[in-house]
Amino acid sequence: MKTRRMTRTRAGARQKPAYDQFNATHLYCPRCGQAMPVRPRLLLVLPEGDKYNYHCAGCGDVLGAKIDRGVPGMPRLA
Repeated sequence: MKTRRMTRTRAGARQKPAYDQFNATHLYCPRCGQAMPVRPRLLLVLPEGDKYNYHCAGCGDVLGAKIDRGVPGMPRLA
């Protein structure tokens, strides 16, 4: 999930986003019953970005997914 938050200075000019992307380190695992460390694994290379699945470090279940869009403006070579 790509999230942007624009901040304004006192003069009203726009600055760079305070954050751009998040990487999960722990997610809740229903099988383990608690928040567990996750390991991202590359699933697909798509034109819009690389798709990763987050796997539980304890049991290996898929707990989530993310599309990493990379650097904007850079051409993707596949």
